[in-house]
Amino acid sequence: MKYASQAVAKPYFIAAIGLFIGQILFGLVMGLQYVVGDFMFPAIPFNVARMVHTNLLIVWLLFGFQGAAYYLVPEEAETELFSTKLAWTMFWIFLIAGALTIIGYLAVPYATLAKITGNDLLPTMGREFLEQPTITKIGIVIVALAFLFNIGMTILKGRKTSITIVLLIGLAGLALLFLFSFYNPDNLVKDKFYWWWVVHLWVEGVWELILAAILAFVLIKVTGVDREVIDKWMYVVITMALVTGLLGTGHHYFWIGNPTYWQFWGSVFSALEPLPFFLLTIFAFNMVNRRRREHPNKAATLWALGTGVMAFLGAGVWGFLHTLAPVNYYTHGTQITAAHGHMAFYGAYVMVVLTIISYAMPILRGRVANSNRAQVVEMWSFWLMTIAMVFITLFLTGAGILQTWLQRISNTPQSFMAVQDQVAIFYWLREVAGLVFMIGLALYVYSFFVKGDDIKAA
Repeated sequence: MKYASQAVAKPYFIAAIGLFIGQILFGLVMGLQYVVGDFMFPAIPFNVARMVHTNLLIVWLLFGFQGAAYYLVPEEAETELFSTKLAWTMFWIFLIAGALTIIGYLAVPYATLAKITGNDLLPTMGREFLEQPTITKIGIVIVALAFLFNIGMTILKGRKTSITIVLLIGLAGLALLFLFSFYNPDNLVKDKFYWWWVVHLWVEGVWELILAAILAFVLIKVTGVDREVIDKWMYVVITMALVTGLLGTGHHYFWIGNPTYWQFWGSVFSALEPLPFFLLTIFAFNMVNRRRREHPNKAATLWALGTGVMAFLGAGVWGFLHTLAPVNYYTHGTQITAAHGHMAFYGAYVMVVLTIISYAMPILRGRVANSNRAQVVEMWSFWLMTIAMVFITLFLTGAGILQTWLQRISNTPQSFMAVQDQVAIFYWLREVAGLVFMIGLALYVYSFFVKGDDIKAA
């Protein structure tokens, strides 16, 4: 660790992993509720479990992004963080607000939560992924602005690099686009139109800039490749990501009441969206192949390579499978969408956060890398989680294909629930794969406590 203020990243990483565990536990509960409908009912109804599962995903990734920024920005800027006190204050505000929100979901009916949190004054609740009470949303804005101020001032007083500039643009976009979560028009078409400006433009727009910046930073550290080479790759990747991602929003406008021209333009630019992820994969492997040194943290290198491959498969290939309007006409809202969502989030964002944690946490604990024994355990966790996610995706894809055929294409289409009974085997298999994923995550956490001859910092 070169700068003392980088230590503030540690609690962010720990909180991220803790919330990640919670997300997977609720995912397992939901998975079982697909096949055992009254499991844990009425204590945790399906809609509440789903809300907690998706909200925890967003919150823990935001903790991970903030931790990554607090670790890499001082090192890139070659100066201490502007204010560690501000970073710590925002950490506790964000953690407590997030925890209270989840407790609210679990403890009281959602309508009651809306009433007691003042949703009548500024209605923002009730929309998928944006279920947070208005007061929580305001808290998120405050945390995001304080975070941006802290990071921006650090960059301003120190060295400017392409990594910090790209990261700052991505983080600023994240905060700016979240403001659309406060816009909740009565017209359902307008509501959905702008709702995607948060959801899509986060995950298929500005988050890709954050992903590229974090991955570039880790690759520089573990390969020793010239910064100029990595910068050129990063600029190409983010340009493609922004061009395809911004206009690719059109693939969400096919069937929600928007003009028909979106079916053409949405299809065209959606078809191009796999390109930045393909370039990301080539980028990662090219940098590792051209490495000038063998970094002792082989586990972090594995995570970095895996990020490129899985992001391309999940966001690129599985996204392309059902993004063209003539195909999406039949597959929209089926389990094929869920298959794409699971692998895309895991490959692009879960894995890059695990990459930076894998690289940075040993250094934050006074080592260059964990012991070889610990890294073996961590690499087992990589393979268990990644293979489990591949199977989760394949099982959901199988369920989605069968669902599409039986419910929408067959000459004798069946009802939704009748079809769900026939695809139940895929849900059981998905649950088994989910348990394997949970074991892999437990091994990831355990790897940081494995004893061995740690590689000490010089």
